[in-house]
Amino acid sequence: MKQGKLIVFSAPSGSGKTTIVQYLAKQAELNLGFSVSATSRPKRGDEIDGKDYHFISIEAFKKHIIQGNFIEFEEVYTNNFYGTLKSEIDRIWALGKHVIFDIDVEGGLNIKKQFPDKTLAIFVQPPSIEVMEQRLRGRKTDSEEKIKERVAKAQKEMKYATNFDVILLNDILEQAKKQAYQLVKNFVTQ
Repeated sequence: MKQGKLIVFSAPSGSGKTTIVQYLAKQAELNLGFSVSATSRPKRGDEIDGKDYHFISIEAFKKHIIQGNFIEFEEVYTNNFYGTLKSEIDRIWALGKHVIFDIDVEGGLNIKKQFPDKTLAIFVQPPSIEVMEQRLRGRKTDSEEKIKERVAKAQKEMKYATNFDVILLNDILEQAKKQAYQLVKNFVTQ
């Protein structure tokens, strides 16, 4: 099986990375397959199993860890595990596509560490923590406690930005999308 390239988008919650990744995944000429992460957290809103995430129980997630089925995983919040199953990357490569990820900062750096020459790691940076917090509140999907938890985590994650290949400032979404497109296009065609 021919291995494609890996494009990692990581950022704090509320930075706009998911919007950018969804836009890129729709650009047929980039030949991208979206890596659906596994998680032990419950579904939010109208999320779909197998499309937004592979929703699995905490017990099943831990079993996958023991069996070595993850390329990367992390307990992002207490009993909320997220990870990338090796089978997910194999599935996308079998389709002859490059893999695009929308994952946690530490997970993104783990992938870059394992595949240094095949990976473009992009950190999407919100204009400020305050703007990011406003975006989280605007979603209306999280409790006040969860928003505070996400903001505290974001402050830690911002310190990792310089470990990525590129820091993409998402101040104006349309500009960020264009910059991301050009970065990915240049990487997959080299």
